[in-house]
Amino acid sequence: MYLNETKIKVRYVETDKMGIVHHSNYYAWFEVGRGEFIASIGMTYSDMEKEGIMLPLVESYCKYIEGAKYEDELIIQTWVKDMNGAKIVFNYNVVREKDKKIIAKGSTTHPFVNNDFKIINIKKKKPEMWQKLRNCVL
Repeated sequence: MYLNETKIKVRYVETDKMGIVHHSNYYAWFEVGRGEFIASIGMTYSDMEKEGIMLPLVESYCKYIEGAKYEDELIIQTWVKDMNGAKIVFNYNVVREKDKKIIAKGSTTHPFVNNDFKIINIKKKKPEMWQKLRNCVL
């Protein structure tokens, strides 16, 4: 299994009145981690779109364990939990860098769709793209 790590620093705008990161920001961080994961295996999400493949979000989950705070340095760990020809499931850990504590964990599920938003079998339609992604699961 391949694990990508993306570092981010909490910005003031991401916090609420209590000084804690607002829960909605974790999903934006998952997106950053997912994009960096795809880039790290030799393609970009925009490359995928140029080839007529998109990954709409159809399911998401986040368990908040401890709140992140302003200027916390975080690591977004991203890996592929499951994949078949029609969908891919990414998992994420949000790790506070200073103490290596997992402060949140989550997942997102994405079907492979074409420009008409029809689910496709990426294994058959784009075997090279399938193989790059598949290599990360094994």
